[in-house]
Amino acid sequence: MVRRALLDGGPAVLPLAPELPAPALREALEALRPTHVVTAGGVRPREGGVPASGDTAVIIATSGSTGVPKGAELTAGALTASAAASLARLGARPGERWLCCLPVSHVSGLAVLVRSLLGGAAPLIHERFSPEAVAASGADHVSLVPTQLRRLIDIGADLSAFRTILLGGAAPPPGLLAEARAAGARVVTTYGMSETCGGCVYDGVPLDGVGAAVGPDGRVRLSGPVLFSGYRLRPDLTAASLRDGWYLTSDLGTLEEGRLRVAGRADDVINTGGRKVVAGTVAGVLSGHPGVRDAVVVGRPHHEWGEEVVAVVVAADPAAPPALGELRALVKERLPGYAAPRALAVRDRLPLLPNGKHDLVAIRRDISGFGGAREVR
Repeated sequence: MVRRALLDGGPAVLPLAPELPAPALREALEALRPTHVVTAGGVRPREGGVPASGDTAVIIATSGSTGVPKGAELTAGALTASAAASLARLGARPGERWLCCLPVSHVSGLAVLVRSLLGGAAPLIHERFSPEAVAASGADHVSLVPTQLRRLIDIGADLSAFRTILLGGAAPPPGLLAEARAAGARVVTTYGMSETCGGCVYDGVPLDGVGAAVGPDGRVRLSGPVLFSGYRLRPDLTAASLRDGWYLTSDLGTLEEGRLRVAGRADDVINTGGRKVVAGTVAGVLSGHPGVRDAVVVGRPHHEWGEEVVAVVVAADPAAPPALGELRALVKERLPGYAAPRALAVRDRLPLLPNGKHDLVAIRRDISGFGGAREVR
């Protein structure tokens, strides 16, 4: 269906994960209003469906974890421009095979299919991620999120078997890239989103034809042939996000000698006592602590400061988790004192979305009820 939509003028495709909970699936169908639903049982028309615009090839449901899903409309031209620029940057050769072990309902998995189409080789597809199966796949290129790369390293996989490991979805924790490269990996970090047909900035450098800028508000802006054409049935959201050929992202960043550095999401800024803290920046510092395996920083309502900074971490050694005082001291070495976390929650793991990003909604819900300075679970 993707091949037909991209190359043969077939109907636009809206991939939805069949394992979505029924309420979430209904919400997506009601918001995005496809004309037909395809399941293992066949094709059936859906009442009230709205045809896609003529040049739309794929619609990706995005941001469903924080509200009603939006549908990013991607044209065949945008998808093929993205895949061609990616293959050229990586030096991928015709006939080399890509492994898809990410959900094809997300742009990261879809992009693997499009690169395969342009590269002239059928993709290898794993419906579930297994580090052992990935290591033995024989693929030339693979797209992973940091958690998956961590698991490959943990089983001692020979990462030199892959010509390229594209790493995206979230910022890699400190030390992960060095470990992967020591295991023989050629890792290329990517930054992008559904609205840019996936990764459009590799190792901080935009792909050919892609423009990157940082506005006066600190928000990252992106341009080029890879941009989406709009949000399905939401002209209001489209007008707010696409301006003069630029997509206004929700990320904060800086440009340093042509390289883009992303600090975190603008909507993840914590206002504590009238001072603003970028949660992603603090999480990056915490991830550099030897006792921290993974870290997220969120804000929690506080009667005096408005919000307080809370660190939620996974310990490198569950038997010896880091102390709040250690983490506060580490942050104060790098950032203003008000950015240091005032509470610490230690967890066995952090919940992830299917695309590999931390599920911030679930994490905020989890820490909303505890009141102490430190909680271990």
